Amino acid sequence: MAATPPHPSSGPESGIAVRHLLLPPEDPQVRTRSERLRALGIEARPDTELDAFARELAQRTGGCYAGVNFFLDADRQYFAGLYSAAQDTPVHMGPPLLQDPVPGRVMPRDIDMGICPHVVRRRRALVLEDIRDFPRFAGNHVVDAIGIHSYLGAPLIDSTGVVLGTICVVDQDPQPWGRKGLETIKAMAAELVERLEESARRRS
Repeated sequence: MAATPPHPSSGPESGIAVRHLLLPPEDPQVRTRSERLRALGIEARPDTELDAFARELAQRTGGCYAGVNFFLDADRQYFAGLYSAAQDTPVHMGPPLLQDPVPGRVMPRDIDMGICPHVVRRRRALVLEDIRDFPRFAGNHVVDAIGIHSYLGAPLIDSTGVVLGTICVVDQDPQPWGRKGLETIKAMAAELVERLEESARRRS
């Protein structure tokens, strides 16, 4: 009889099997996503509206950092919106890539360079109220680089079914995000996708 996988800590959506968190985040939508992002006019450039959206996300959830993250291609994740509650200014999320068009906003799309790649793969929101309770993520480079202990993220899934990226909130302390936090970030993800698609329709 196969061994029963251990369960992560209790909390919203924490019943997901550990094996799904351990799998590398394969991305069959790389080409389709890149085409869709171009159609929506999303590029690696600063966006003050998305910075403002990240600020609102942080304020509504109580996180110290928040971001709007698009997956430009198979290698890069780009934070089009960033916010730091501590400084009330956008924050650099990690070491820049070579040829980074916006220093501090583009990171490798690597499972050890953030948690958002896992959210994209799962196509579902992910709640980690204390990252130290999840061995798969506790040693992630971004956890140490930024000093975060909790994560709340949701995928940005457009009307065609493509996962464009994520929105996420992190905090330097464990946070009881709870059902309220989960529902808030899911609702804001849906709101942002609607805004992006409406903006593209107005331009066409």
